[in-house]
Amino acid sequence: MTGLSWLTARPIAHRGLHDLNNKCWENTLSAFSAAVERGYAIECDVQLTSDGVPIVFHDGDLKRLTGEDGFVWQRTAAEMAALRIGGTADHPPTLDEMLELVGARVPLVIELKGTPGHDDGLVEAVGQRLKSYQGEAAIMSFDHWLIRDFGRHAPGIPAGLTACGRRQHEIEAHFTMLAHGISFVSYAAGDLPNSFVSFVREKLGMPVITWTIRDQPAVDLTFKYADQMTFEGFEPPVASA
Repeated sequence: MTGLSWLTARPIAHRGLHDLNNKCWENTLSAFSAAVERGYAIECDVQLTSDGVPIVFHDGDLKRLTGEDGFVWQRTAAEMAALRIGGTADHPPTLDEMLELVGARVPLVIELKGTPGHDDGLVEAVGQRLKSYQGEAAIMSFDHWLIRDFGRHAPGIPAGLTACGRRQHEIEAHFTMLAHGISFVSYAAGDLPNSFVSFVREKLGMPVITWTIRDQPAVDLTFKYADQMTFEGFEPPVASA
């Protein structure tokens, strides 16, 4: 894990330190501020607006988080900024706004959310911003077509595979991603243990983080088979970092 010890040094707040979308909603500047204040690393989701701006937003469609119809890729960054998350004062932040707020105070784990036919330039846009960012940050994705672009458009930035499953065809697909320069894995805790995670952790020395941890049994599972957790719904202790 040489060079990536920061990735596993602190618990990682899933979409920021929110309260399960009661008053403080996921992937908002409020949730990111709360995580920074507690000293947690932050996981967030990024996709592209119609005008090519990386925006921090999980879902492809707008309904659950904003009450609006349509998709992120149909809206400009200005149109996204005019929306409100869950009826709060928070808007969907751009990646630039999020990076400025965090200001290198805690590590970031940024998941790139692909939309086939509408994500050209996503890896490059995120890579350009992280190239000049002074803090510790990594990128990851479920989407194999994005991961194949990591080395070309985000060179030098720690890159990971987000994954789940334990069926043979799923495990085999994960192994193919080892040819594309990944340096860590984020795996669904409920699918541990499995041969892929054991191999990358024990044979390749890659750090493995888990998602999404919500109770003590999942915490125990994480630290039996992986190195750190991505959590929500509670506040784990933070070791000195």
